[in-house]
Amino acid sequence: MSYADLRQEYKKSTLSETSVLADPLAQFEVWFQESLKSGITEPNAFTLATVGENGTPSGRVLLLKGVDKGGFVFYSNYQSDKAKDIKQFPVGAMVFLWLELERQVRISGPITKLSREESEAYFHSRPRESQIGAWASPQSRVIESRDVLDKNLEACLEKFDGVDVIPLPDFWGGYRLMPVEIEFWQGRPNRLHDRILYSEHENGGWQIERLAP
Repeated sequence: MSYADLRQEYKKSTLSETSVLADPLAQFEVWFQESLKSGITEPNAFTLATVGENGTPSGRVLLLKGVDKGGFVFYSNYQSDKAKDIKQFPVGAMVFLWLELERQVRISGPITKLSREESEAYFHSRPRESQIGAWASPQSRVIESRDVLDKNLEACLEKFDGVDVIPLPDFWGGYRLMPVEIEFWQGRPNRLHDRILYSEHENGGWQIERLAP
């Protein structure tokens, strides 16, 4: 079978501008909870798109770690490629795809760093092995082999042996994307999908509109 012959008819649900909640973050929470109940693996997985120094877009899959203060929270090494992109162009786009529910959510807006206190609180909630892993990985840098990571890990395990509280690395922490647009997409038959767009007003509040599929 060719790529062009792959087709799936979507007919599980509908979405209307008159039925969605007025606050897109509240609507996101409704959909997220439904994705949790559906048994989707890693429902908090999303694609983050950023723009590099030369204007080339770059995308990768991350895990959402919170929705608070009006924004979507994730964590990263501050020396990674994504962090370099965000420093140069502090904007991004997120895409959640829940195929089992025939749903997609697109989010775009500016990105800011979390405070060190917020990053520390999350860092220390992680398993100890993950905390040490953050110290061991020079994320996005070229390394000669897997042995480099293994040796870095051994060195970090020795360094923190007997240390009760592993310190947060200066090069690691969180980000918050503050949405200015959020689109909810519900698959429908004949590719005539439902698309509901929330756009932030300059004076606060959200405009809700239907987009053609």
